[in-house]
Amino acid sequence: MLSLVKLIVAALLALLGAAFAIINDQPVQLDLYFAVASMPLSLLLLLAMGVGLVLGAVVSGFYFMRVRKENARLRRQTNLAEQEVKNLRSLPINGR
Repeated sequence: MLSLVKLIVAALLALLGAAFAIINDQPVQLDLYFAVASMPLSLLLLLAMGVGLVLGAVVSGFYFMRVRKENARLRRQTNLAEQEVKNLRSLPINGR
């Protein structure tokens, strides 16, 4: 059932993308200072979105790695504290 829903959503997105490409087929010029490229507007927007996705994934990856490193550090501290509590519980109690 879930795969059918995914297939329907993918088909709708593909149809929407095709309609977007048909509507925005006017050529535009992209001036990059060192080169000028002429391409359809839909392709330019798709490329810009793709570059943004890749850059976002790279930045998210760095953040994710930093969070994982912090998580590992906190786990080590927790294990050390648990071991210390275990050692303190095993000590005999001196009564006064």
